Amino acid sequence: MVANLIDDEPEEAYAYSRIALRLASRVAAVREAAGFAAYATQRYTEALAEFRAARRMTGSVELWPVMADCERGLGRPERAMAMAGEPEVLKLDKAGQVEMRMVAAGARRDMGQIDAAIVTLQGPELASNSVQPWTARLRYAYADALLTAGREAEAREWFAKAIEADKDGLTDASDRLAQLDGVAFVDALDEESGESAGEAEAETETETVVKDDVDVQDEGPSGVEPVEGDKD
Repeated sequence: MVANLIDDEPEEAYAYSRIALRLASRVAAVREAAGFAAYATQRYTEALAEFRAARRMTGSVELWPVMADCERGLGRPERAMAMAGEPEVLKLDKAGQVEMRMVAAGARRDMGQIDAAIVTLQGPELASNSVQPWTARLRYAYADALLTAGREAEAREWFAKAIEADKDGLTDASDRLAQLDGVAFVDALDEESGESAGEAEAETETETVVKDDVDVQDEGPSGVEPVEGDKD
């Protein structure tokens, strides 16, 4: 249930994770799921504790990047940067190393070191034309950092490259690129709702005018109501 709900209903996923913890807190997969549920709901202290527990149980370094990102969430970017230089990073697979690089770049940005963040994201994975599961997010992070640095033309180029690699819609690169090009999107449903509201308002005004006309016709000369004996 945590896996099914975490993307669309993170709070419900978190609630299920707490139940799972009560039932099987000594199972590493449960601790990991609880960590991700807490992470998705920005409960970074809880998430970090659960990830550490899962790591102790398995001995795996797979969760190292997300643990570092929890440190960022707790307002400790310096700690995240320190983790980026630990030996555990060398034990990560390629996907984990790219993830760690993005976390480190985010920590640099947290510390106001935007140029260093840009350099951190540069590397063979960014320059490669091969599309991997992390490619869209890496290109997006690079484009966003360039835009923050005021390098708009380069940012536009890399948002476009992110779109090319983002077949599953993992990022909002297309929206960001459209904003840079000055394109504004209008929700068709909202537009229809607006028209319906306008029509309803017009109908209400028409009814009011008709009602006023009827009231005037019921009155006598000069708007004075006729005396009952004068009705004939």
